[in-house]
Amino acid sequence: MEPLRRARLRELGIAVGTLPCGPLNAITDVAGVGVGQVTLIEDEPHVIRSGVTAIVPLLGQLWRAGCFAGFDRYNGFGEVTGTHWIAEAGLLSSPIVLTSAFSIGVARDTLLALPFVHGVPERWHQPCAAETYDGVLNDGLAAPVRREHVEAAIAAAAAGPVAEGAVGGGTGMMSFEFKSGIGTASRRVHAAGQPWTVGVLVQSNFGNRRHLTVDGVPVGRELGYHVTPSPQRRDDGEADETKGSIVIVVATDAPLLPPQLNRLARRANAGLSRVGGFGNNRSGDFALAFSTANVLPFQQVGLVQGLTMLGGEDMNALLPAAAEAAEEAILNSLTMAGTMTGVRGTTVHELPLDRLQALMQRHRGAAV
Repeated sequence: MEPLRRARLRELGIAVGTLPCGPLNAITDVAGVGVGQVTLIEDEPHVIRSGVTAIVPLLGQLWRAGCFAGFDRYNGFGEVTGTHWIAEAGLLSSPIVLTSAFSIGVARDTLLALPFVHGVPERWHQPCAAETYDGVLNDGLAAPVRREHVEAAIAAAAAGPVAEGAVGGGTGMMSFEFKSGIGTASRRVHAAGQPWTVGVLVQSNFGNRRHLTVDGVPVGRELGYHVTPSPQRRDDGEADETKGSIVIVVATDAPLLPPQLNRLARRANAGLSRVGGFGNNRSGDFALAFSTANVLPFQQVGLVQGLTMLGGEDMNALLPAAAEAAEEAILNSLTMAGTMTGVRGTTVHELPLDRLQALMQRHRGAAV
């Protein structure tokens, strides 16, 4: 029997959480948010499995305006540039670029230069670039990601469906010892008498096999190495070490101020825990949240009037939305990524979708 084609979680008949998703079930369900990606796959002269994913918070206003943002560090073995300024001022004035650990420098440098390239020399901003490690499949020392790739990903940023799996910055990533990469999801909620959207995009590259959990089902314990081999077996109890990372980007159209966005980012990490992420010692687990509701001029002088915010109690609807969307985005990064062979002939196998479906059906049947 032919294996199932790669599919999103809901296409497999599996839904996590209780909240409704947006029409695209993607971060781009938040109006004004765009995603662009550049994927680099080469075999000569170097084996390259890498790329760039760019998230533009305010399409059509790039390099002219910013928005409020927040940040949460679940475990800090990794890098997200620009977060000191987010912690200090609560402002995001840069696209968010996700790429390889080998390429975060060029991503940051490109972001710093781009306003000048676009004729905005007075615009000083803090570039926001984030990384996860793709060295299992990618020859990062060959420095495959160049400035033009970062620029192209930002230029390609658009609303609409988002490609998932082994694409963009997620090309060479793996999670729970299965192939993974980019994933996205969204949730719709009501608060203060109005509808709001919370969207999430992840670059997922973390986790031990036996910890993988799907809607409460211990999938990783049942899909052992006898089912799907792993190039980095992590079944030695003394070496229970996740050497990967994840970056979670949360977008919302709800009017939230920076301290509220810190809280929203923290709840996204609850979704990370729900799939089996524990923030191991050498894992960089980060969540960044921004709101498109208050558009802020770059020149921060004078009075900025007309800002809005939700009351604290009205945030209650948004908090589980961030967790659910993060949980589903991580799982989409797995179900959409196919088996890939990379540097040194290493193969990272895909999560077997037919076995996943069978496991979920069996556990749900037993729970009835």
